[in-house]
Amino acid sequence: QVQLVESGGGLVQPGGSLRLSCAASGRIFSISAMGWYRQAPGKKRELVATITSGGSTNYADSVKGRFTISRDNAKNTVYLQMNSLKPEDTTVYYCRIDAAYDMTYWGKGTLVTVSS
Repeated sequence: QVQLVESGGGLVQPGGSLRLSCAASGRIFSISAMGWYRQAPGKKRELVATITSGGSTNYADSVKGRFTISRDNAKNTVYLQMNSLKPEDTTVYYCRIDAAYDMTYWGKGTLVTVSS
């Protein structure tokens, strides 16, 4: 059974930084894209950042220049370095992994709170 375990969320002051991690375990074949999404209560889940197997990245306009996504293929892990955090970044962050046979896996989410 495939599991995605996220970590690194928490409370941070505006302007601060956090680094999220998402480690995948279990039988996953040929991971392609990995990404981070976020969802506020009552709103649709939105893309934050994605990274392909070749290292190409894509960011939401709201986080460009502040967030950096990276991956460690040997560890089946994706990271999200979040700098210059704003109160509007407060929400639950989810990692997503796309793999062979059109399989998509989601983590359970990690809460990020930006507040003074």
